[in-house]
Amino acid sequence: MESKVQTVTSRGWGEWGTVAIAIVALAGAIIMQQTGLGSPRLAQTDPRQAQQQEALQVQMLRRSPTLGFDNLMANYAFLKWVQYFGDEEIRDQIGYALNKEYFDVITRLDPRFADMYPFISTAVSFAQGEPELGIQYMERGLAVLSPEINPKAFLVWRFKGLDQLLLLGDIPGSIESHERAAQWAIGTEYEDYADLYQGAADFLRTEPDSTGVRLWSWNEVYQNSINESVKQRAEQEILNLGATKEITEDGQVIFRLPDTE
Repeated sequence: MESKVQTVTSRGWGEWGTVAIAIVALAGAIIMQQTGLGSPRLAQTDPRQAQQQEALQVQMLRRSPTLGFDNLMANYAFLKWVQYFGDEEIRDQIGYALNKEYFDVITRLDPRFADMYPFISTAVSFAQGEPELGIQYMERGLAVLSPEINPKAFLVWRFKGLDQLLLLGDIPGSIESHERAAQWAIGTEYEDYADLYQGAADFLRTEPDSTGVRLWSWNEVYQNSINESVKQRAEQEILNLGATKEITEDGQVIFRLPDTE
């Protein structure tokens, strides 16, 4: 992944940004108090109730007034998502159902927030098995972003292209997305990536069969999910590729293509 997690800032708002951060922080504290969130004890004793309360918080973020500081509220929502996604102990028990809710809120608040797309779009596509929805939210950013607005904007095309290739098998769409990523990288400090993306597009033109990588990708979704509906979607996608399902003596599920050993 080309992007690294970086501290999310107010992106040059100066003194007004400081005031806005205080307002957003206060709003967040009020929301957490009202919903009973932020209590480790609750998450440890009743993870499902904790998730329900977190879902309520996301809804309140969706409805809360931003006072014109939409991007700062998006920053706050993204940091809340990082905390949510990184709580592996709880996620291993109840899954990642709120990934898409956070993605929806953040892209409504600030679709130009290019840095967050690689992380949360991958979470929606692979942890929830919903690449179509991930692409839908990425397109909100593509509609308003440009290399002039954010030099990292090319990453949105890149990760859209990966979902199209790895999960959806949309080779023409992936070719277009990688070419657009290359075009948007040119003229930025990340111009070295342009050849990589154009090379990926050229390769897909000559080798359009994505069966193997799609099997691997959906198997990753299947093996790493505890959500039954996500596993069912992944299994059906794998079987549609022509693979067969085997269950080993120790209960492990294995999918094989006809020509694999």
